[in-house]
Amino acid sequence: MTPVTRQEVLGLYRKIFRIAKKWQSASGQIEETIKEKEYIKNEAKTLFRKNKDVTDPKLIKQCIEECEARIEIGLHYNIPYPRPIHLPPMGLAHKQGRTLRHQEKLRKISKPIYLKSHDEVS
Repeated sequence: MTPVTRQEVLGLYRKIFRIAKKWQSASGQIEETIKEKEYIKNEAKTLFRKNKDVTDPKLIKQCIEECEARIEIGLHYNIPYPRPIHLPPMGLAHKQGRTLRHQEKLRKISKPIYLKSHDEVS
């Protein structure tokens, strides 16, 4: 990892913890705010630790883009959780055959960048 990339990653990590420190839930309830703050911190720790040994520059860039996208979406919608894809699972394909494989491939390709690591951790 280059020094510039390392600084960028550490800057994102610090930014997430600053956001968590100032976070207010949309409902305004104290219990909900505490729960969401803990979620933000735990999610950041989990994903950053999971990706700490990544050395491929393309993969590092993808992780940085995912992080930035999740930060922006979380701040915009005031929801710390990743937004789901609004398609029912396998709602477009039959349960067998080539159509199913094709739909699974399309679903994987079309997955938003902010959800790339969500399924791997959850």
